[in-house]
This record gives sequence, C-alpha cells and structure tokens, in this order.
Amino acid sequence: HVQLQASGGGLVQPGGSLRLSCAASGFALVYYAIGWFRQAPGKEREGVSCISSGGGSTYYADSVKGRFTISRDNAKNTVYLQMNSLEPDDTAVYYCATAECGRPPQPYLMGKGTQVTVSS
Repeated sequence: HVQLQASGGGLVQPGGSLRLSCAASGFALVYYAIGWFRQAPGKEREGVSCISSGGGSTYYADSVKGRFTISRDNAKNTVYLQMNSLEPDDTAVYYCATAECGRPPQPYLMGKGTQVTVSS
C-alpha cells in the first residue's frame, strides 16, 4: 500500500517551533522530490517547500523563507520540515507529497495531513 503520512503538528505559541515529518510506506522516497503543502480554512493550497530527490535543491515560498528548513533522510525514508519563528498565519493543515519542485511546487501523491495551530 503506497502512502505518505505527515506527522508532528500541534498547538504552538507564536515564535515557537515544530518539526514535521513525512514518512513513506510502500515505496522508497529516495527516487522522488518531496514537497510540503498547506491549506488554511478559506484559503487556497500553498506550496510551502520542496526538496529534490538528492537533496541538493530546495524551494521555499516567500512566506516561510528564512524560517522553515526542509531536509531529508533517505535512509529513514523520511522528509522533515523544521518550522521556526511560527506565526499565526502559519496555521493550516500541512501535507507532504511527491512533487515537481517548480515555482511553485506541484503535488502528485499527497498523504494525510497534520494540523498546525499557532496561537497564544
């Protein structure tokens, strides 16, 4: 069964940090570029970040540049999104997906999301 699962979301105060994980089952992530996407209520889905299969190329949306860092550990079949200096506008459901790392990234296989809520 091929799937992606995002985890690590939660409730955090403004200025706080979270690390999201994207785990794959049924296939090896090493062959795929992986993107992180988010969708807040009433807003369009946004491509937040993307990393090439080898990890040598990354993309960040302007809204998160300098605060978020994407990385991957192909040995663990996992991609991470380190989110620092979180803001209320970062509140959304975050999804990971195999992706085309364009500007913006485009998702292919998208997994179940994880809720991130930034609130005091």
